[in-house]
Amino acid sequence: MSQYRNLLSSPPKLTVKENAREAIFKTISCMCDNISYLKFKKNNEGDWKMDGMGNAISNWQMAYPKHEIEWKADLNEWNKVIEMINSGTSTIESVISR
Repeated sequence: MSQYRNLLSSPPKLTVKENAREAIFKTISCMCDNISYLKFKKNNEGDWKMDGMGNAISNWQMAYPKHEIEWKADLNEWNKVIEMINSGTSTIESVISR
C-alpha cells in the first residue's frame, strides 16, 4: 500500500506550535508518493503567507483558494488549514513549526 493511502486511512496528529512564526508541512502526493513542502510564514503585518517552496500552489489541487487557507491560518484554525490542504491530491505527513 502506498504511503499516501496509509496517511489517508490513518492521518497523523498534527500540531502547530502556539505563537509560531513559521510552519512547514511535509506532504505526500497521490502520484508515486512524491514529497513536497508547504511553508507558512508570518509577514511584517503578522499575517500568514503560504509558499510552495519552489512549486506552484496549484500543484496540490486543493479545493480552496490560497487566500482562504491563509485566512484560516490567521485565525489559528490549524485543524481547518490541515483539512483544506488535505482536500487536494496530497496529504500531510508531518509539520514542524517555530
